[in-house]
Amino acid sequence: MTPMKNASLFVLLLAFVTVASFAETEKERLANTVILTAEGVANLRLEVVTAEETVFEETVFALGRIGAAPGHRAVVSSRVPGRVVTVAAHIDRPIAKDAEVLVLESRQAGDPPPSVRLLAPLAGMVTVVNVVPGSPVEQKDALVEIMDLSEVHAVAAVPEHLIGKLRPGQKAHIRVAAFPDRVFEADLAHLGAAADTTTNTLEAAFHVPNPETLLRPGMRAEFSIVAASREDVMSIPREAVQGDAAGRFVYVKDYDLKNAFVKTAVVIGAQNDRFAEVTSGLLPGDEVVTRGAYSLAFAGKGSVSLKQAMDAAHGHPHKEDGSEMTKEDIAAAAAGAGGHAHGGGKSFTPLTMFFAGSTGLLLVLLLAVLRRKTAGGQP
Repeated sequence: MTPMKNASLFVLLLAFVTVASFAETEKERLANTVILTAEGVANLRLEVVTAEETVFEETVFALGRIGAAPGHRAVVSSRVPGRVVTVAAHIDRPIAKDAEVLVLESRQAGDPPPSVRLLAPLAGMVTVVNVVPGSPVEQKDALVEIMDLSEVHAVAAVPEHLIGKLRPGQKAHIRVAAFPDRVFEADLAHLGAAADTTTNTLEAAFHVPNPETLLRPGMRAEFSIVAASREDVMSIPREAVQGDAAGRFVYVKDYDLKNAFVKTAVVIGAQNDRFAEVTSGLLPGDEVVTRGAYSLAFAGKGSVSLKQAMDAAHGHPHKEDGSEMTKEDIAAAAAGAGGHAHGGGKSFTPLTMFFAGSTGLLLVLLLAVLRRKTAGGQP
């Protein structure tokens, strides 16, 4: 057999394998497709994002609390004993620097007794008021507490085995339950001098700008501290990933069918607080379901059949499995009971016909080669 014949056979064999592979892939895609009505998409509140290669952050996760920033808290007290006459400060209300906090009547002799005005040492929020008019006051008493909340001190308790990844200046994403959709950014100011022997953690402190005063001391916080980053990493929001460790998958918006989503197996790499690295299964530009992905897993085949969706997308009849109907299928269906096209399972689709044609061409070529070999001819 000559090299030309070998090349021809190889090309035909490659075409045969390609067609078979495509047919199997397309069959699997349709079997894993969930099709919904427009109302179904709206009810599930589905949202999609475009998969793309971006900078991926490797983070250290820790829990902690919000506290007062150093130098942003002050206590008002009196240097002389006496009795409270008026209180101008009100708890949970803002107060300006040098504004009157309260007025005292001194115990020193006088007619009337001398009064003392106590002023706010800084601007901020009144967090504690311990006296009312008529309260006796001693020099040791803390009367009013004021806190400047324009900046707060966020402290994360980082597990000891992760401390080696941290350095001052690293960025952190901070979240609190009160504002789940907000992310507060801050840089690592310093690490604690000693570890907590009870929890085996070390404190990592952040000075967080708080111009809207949304963060309040005592709030529980979640910290994602960026320890490193990599460029050109395919990643998607973590909420898009479904399944368990044995089989992860996402739902990708179908490129052809309206309101259709294909269950697609993926391989997940590193994860941080927001994103998951996808090492296999997606291409840049794929539209992946994020919000509502979990609900799609229970949507089954939806309220629209595959046949209805394919008919609407392509403008001509299809079978129940989504394959196209030939003219003979349509004619046979029209002649059937009630004139409804159901699509018999024994008819041929264009894909099947192409597959059969390729096989036939390969058979003809083989017969020609055998004939020439028998006759002793050359091509």
